[in-house]
Amino acid sequence: MIKLNLFKNLKNDLPASIVVFFVAVPLCLGIALASGAPLFAGIIAGIVGGIVVGVASDSPLGVSGPAAGLAVIVLTSIASLGGSWEAFLMALVLAGIIQLLLGFAKAGFIAYFFPSSVIKGMLTGIGLLIILKQIPHALGWDKDAVGDDAFLQADGQTTFSEISRALDFVTPGASLIAAISLGILILWDTVLTKKHKVFAIINGPLVVVALGITMNYFYQNGILDFTLAVDQVVRIPVPENLSGFFSQFTFPDFSAITNIEVWKIAIVLAIVASLETLLCVEATDKMDPDKRITPTNRELKAQGLGNIISGLIGGLPVTQVIVRSSANISFGGKTKLSAILHGVFLLLSALTIAGVLNMIPLASLAAILLMVGYKLAKPSLFKQMYKLGWEQFVPFAATVVAILATDLLKGITVGIIFGIFYTLRHSYRNSYYMKDVITAAEGQQIHHLVLAEEVSFFNKASIVKALDAIPGSSKVIIDCTNSKSIAFDVLELIKDFEINAKTKNITVEKINFKEAV
Repeated sequence: MIKLNLFKNLKNDLPASIVVFFVAVPLCLGIALASGAPLFAGIIAGIVGGIVVGVASDSPLGVSGPAAGLAVIVLTSIASLGGSWEAFLMALVLAGIIQLLLGFAKAGFIAYFFPSSVIKGMLTGIGLLIILKQIPHALGWDKDAVGDDAFLQADGQTTFSEISRALDFVTPGASLIAAISLGILILWDTVLTKKHKVFAIINGPLVVVALGITMNYFYQNGILDFTLAVDQVVRIPVPENLSGFFSQFTFPDFSAITNIEVWKIAIVLAIVASLETLLCVEATDKMDPDKRITPTNRELKAQGLGNIISGLIGGLPVTQVIVRSSANISFGGKTKLSAILHGVFLLLSALTIAGVLNMIPLASLAAILLMVGYKLAKPSLFKQMYKLGWEQFVPFAATVVAILATDLLKGITVGIIFGIFYTLRHSYRNSYYMKDVITAAEGQQIHHLVLAEEVSFFNKASIVKALDAIPGSSKVIIDCTNSKSIAFDVLELIKDFEINAKTKNITVEKINFKEAV
């Protein structure tokens, strides 16, 4: 049940939810198109992600819906099932059940293993990706589906070649709307909101959408001498009546549960959707001005519930998504009510005002997303990360570049690999310390090697190097007093060194050493 105090921030959550709603509409449709699914499946997923997941989740600012990162998986999965959308829906229901089980198994702890530098790199990479992907839409070139975030697109074009093509097909009407809209948003954000509180209540994006609809109306009626093509505006399915609306829902083929391919797809969907969600949870929590922490196990349960329901009524897979979540934060959302309301608005609009929504130019929404992208990828962040040193900057930069060059999950993987490298490097350097060499009365040098508290397999190389540097005819003290855990490989290494030391006339003394069995 929604707590009454959830409505105490309604003045912030309501405007933010409307902005997220406007951003979500073309993304839901674009991702459905990129997935090879019915367009209305994207709207269903947006409704379920907003209302069902919003209520079940305890993420204060995260917004769920269809994810671009799953589009290719959905597309190939439908093909592998012989084009059966109903069989895919069965796989989605099973994937939701698996996610639910992962939540009860407390698998959400995985989220805490993503380094901060990688999460910041993910946010910055997505911000730059949003900007690059929206430039063609702002110029009026809308051949690429809204929501396609991969570098290599289905039509063989790349993110950068698509921009180059857009420059050859600029639509003056769309470009004019985008330019005016972007100017309004910048003015609203930097000047007007500081002048009077009324500009904080009426969000700039709402004005931009209203302006876009008005200008499109003027274009259609010859008041302004410009035009917009059908693919340059939002295209939501328009039901003729209530029964027409419900006829767009599809039910899964339950007999497909015996198909092994359905189970394979379900497992892949559950794993990838869970990873995308956990990554987004970490990123959203970092952007939260109040620095609240989302319970990750509950989030997995909420996403599982969402995917079960989405699969049962004909929707796409649902995850928590960073574009909508960052738009929610950028435009003032305070609690999960904004996510729930955006789902309610999607439902009501699909029932009642689909025709009006189809008047919204994609150029208007591109301007809003360009602002979201800039706020995620501010130049000052690069400077800030650089000042933190190479250990933070390299994984950050690697994540940004890899996301732009591949996709979200591959980019994160590259960033984590660099993060692991620096972790191992740090571990290599901190496996021991050597006390000052003492010269005994008889002239023998004494080397005192003190092992660290935790000595793992990864420390083996540095300890080998230290022991090899011990000169002949000296004494070495291997002190394990501070060590709570020493890897078997290191224990075995020390035993082997003790045997070999006799050939170099090295005396070995061990303190609190646990023999390798």
